[in-house]
Amino acid sequence: MKRVFDIFLSLFLIIILSPIIIFTAILVYFKIGTPIIFKQTRAGLNDRLFTIYKFRTMSEERDKNGKLLPDDKRLNRVGLAIRKTSLDELPQLFNVLKGDMSFVGPRPLLEEYLKLYNKEQRRRHSVIPGITGWAQVNGRNAISWEEKFKLDVWYVDNHSFLLDLKILWLTFLKVIQRSDISSNSYVTIEKFKGSK
Repeated sequence: MKRVFDIFLSLFLIIILSPIIIFTAILVYFKIGTPIIFKQTRAGLNDRLFTIYKFRTMSEERDKNGKLLPDDKRLNRVGLAIRKTSLDELPQLFNVLKGDMSFVGPRPLLEEYLKLYNKEQRRRHSVIPGITGWAQVNGRNAISWEEKFKLDVWYVDNHSFLLDLKILWLTFLKVIQRSDISSNSYVTIEKFKGSK
């Protein structure tokens, strides 16, 4: 039932939101640069790796030594606006359509984190990752990694179609309110370095 829901809703949203998707792509092209789509390898169900799609929000500006500038230096007003409105997440509708992701589930994280999880944290990979999840509606980037993983594992143990609908509704409210986009000290969130 969840997969059927994901297929039909992603197709519906891709069609309905196509003007916004095209407008955002044009905005990124002219205000941030190419490539328009940011691609990154993430870990999904049962640690399977896949490519996640997002609209670019940061430039490729580098210092005199060729090293990328810090995130806050590469995130201009347009990129920040795209993040705050969650428009950067729209290309993930194609990840959902492909089956790499669901609408609801633990957010897929970087491949490099796989070796850092403890046994309990790794359980978050026993369900399909999502565009949004229980951790996203309970703090998103404003909570610690440990809190986020506890919420992810709680979802694994308690997920249901009704819970997914609740999370989707709460996500809609979060996007409207533009809350919990960044952590207190980082443009997004500090990298996970393993639990103490």
